[in-house]
Amino acid sequence: MVEIRVHGRGGQGVVTAADLMAYAAFADGHHAQSFPSFGSERTGAPVVSYCRIEDKEIRSREPILEPDVVIVQDPTLLAIMDPFSGLKSDGYALVNSQKSPSELGLDELLNRLPKGHFMSMPATDIAMEKLGRPMPNAVMLGGLAALTGIIKLESVENAIRDKFKGKVGDSNVEAAATAYEYVKEQKA
Repeated sequence: MVEIRVHGRGGQGVVTAADLMAYAAFADGHHAQSFPSFGSERTGAPVVSYCRIEDKEIRSREPILEPDVVIVQDPTLLAIMDPFSGLKSDGYALVNSQKSPSELGLDELLNRLPKGHFMSMPATDIAMEKLGRPMPNAVMLGGLAALTGIIKLESVENAIRDKFKGKVGDSNVEAAATAYEYVKEQKA
């Protein structure tokens, strides 16, 4: 089973990101579930969402305490919490930031993860360019597909198009594809 935890703030599409991951995984032939966890339901408040992907039925329903993947959609959370708490030693970390791991204060995390399992990417900048607004969720999904291979980019794109029609869907697909290429280039 692959367990993914997404951290962000209300209004950034954190819950939608986990839902789209589950849809993409299901399209790839896996069983999947997604669910949120949040306290005060307001824009800007910290939000956590979860996604599980497995090749058989998933019976677990509790929050993910030892994730295989952590996605941080808002880097300001790094100053107020440890979103990487419980991240498995061979896990993946994807952070929305232009800053390096050193600038983010994440050298220790980078050193304990296998090479190529940490990536920071300018997801908000890509979202602004492609969507015209700071909505990093689709961008982070494209990055996740490239970094881990857990879900296919094509499945992410189809999940986005199913959820968002017309120009909004097309722009989000373009943002995800741009992120996918960005991560592939950084890994090379």
